[in-house]
Amino acid sequence: MDDLEKELNPREDMENDDDDDADDSCDNSSRKEGSSFKLDLIQPICQKTLHENGFHQSVRLCLEYIREAMLHHRWLEAAEYMASYAQILEDRVNLTAQQYKELVWRISTEILHHHPKSTMDDYNVIYERMKHSGFKHYLKISLEHSFHLMLHGQIEAAKQKLSEAESWRHGKETTSQYQMTKLIQAYRSLLDYIIWYEKKSMLSGNDSFESDSQGMQNYYRQASINLKEILSNPGVWDPFILSYVTMLEFKEDQEEALEVLNKYAYDDSFPPNPNAHVFLYQYLKRHDASQKKLKRVLKTLHFLVPSHELMLEYFSLLLQSGSKKDHQKAVEVVLDMLDFACWRSNLDVWKCLQNSIQNLQTGEDWKSFVEEKMAVRKEWWPALHYTKFHAMKDSEENPELLKVKASLISALCPDRTLKYSVELESCQE
Repeated sequence: MDDLEKELNPREDMENDDDDDADDSCDNSSRKEGSSFKLDLIQPICQKTLHENGFHQSVRLCLEYIREAMLHHRWLEAAEYMASYAQILEDRVNLTAQQYKELVWRISTEILHHHPKSTMDDYNVIYERMKHSGFKHYLKISLEHSFHLMLHGQIEAAKQKLSEAESWRHGKETTSQYQMTKLIQAYRSLLDYIIWYEKKSMLSGNDSFESDSQGMQNYYRQASINLKEILSNPGVWDPFILSYVTMLEFKEDQEEALEVLNKYAYDDSFPPNPNAHVFLYQYLKRHDASQKKLKRVLKTLHFLVPSHELMLEYFSLLLQSGSKKDHQKAVEVVLDMLDFACWRSNLDVWKCLQNSIQNLQTGEDWKSFVEEKMAVRKEWWPALHYTKFHAMKDSEENPELLKVKASLISALCPDRTLKYSVELESCQE
């Protein structure tokens, strides 16, 4: 609704802007003199124009009624007014009619989303009418139309709409049109993948699988070509990359799949994306990669998202290595996880910390290492984990967590007397 309010507010004339600049200078001088700050008044959603005729007055009032009905969730009433307001699209006098086309599109779909009796036919009528009311928003509306069809399971119909939009051209192609066309191609390819995957699932246990192999190949080829091309356009393409990797795995092209995932995760032209490293790790784990490769991927993920749930697996891999350096890294990983409130009451994470410190205690200089890691935390960590409130909460909800956390106080905070340990003693008594 906030975006809708922005659309509803008309742009002011340049003359009014000049007057506002003069007023602003007066306001600034008055503020310097110590006067109270003045907020701008909210402008009406559709102001009366100087040369307004009867038609324009009617549609202006109609828009006011639509706004009022939508704000109070009276969707049936809003739909009735909207049927009349759509006449603004036929206006040939008002030079600003173009700006109302997107307004009609946005308001109409919003009303249909909430209308108790809306049907798919209603959506299709609105989308088709708005697509052909002007070329400016054709691609955007086509993409949104396909999304709506996808949400209702009409995959073939959604693909058809995207194919039509993909071949659409109007005048000289702008940068924004080019980018939108690439996005439409990507989603069309994703739908090709969905159709291919569904057919593969249905035919894999069926005798007709071989007879339909040619059709499967066609869907595979259509989807794979454009999904592969996505890698030439850096961005966040998670569902598209996963789909392409699934197709490559089906063809047992492990080398290409690994190359795609590595490029998506480590190519500097792509923005930092934790999911890319998650996908690479999951792929390597599925194909029984070495612990060294798994740890390398999780190390990068730890740098990007130290609170990620896969850090528990990273901890296990570090502990299994047996080296002192990895054991120290395991302590760092768990401490980083506990810096986040989402892990504060997780018994498994605290047990990991307990095990890792116990492993360190078998060697020398473990106290200095723990002290170094806790130095940056000593001012705020006790307040995050070791207050009287935490002790009471843990004793009621998870007594085992209370014991594990208390056993670590002497190692983590040796020079401090915490209320957590005092409360533990009272609970034991």
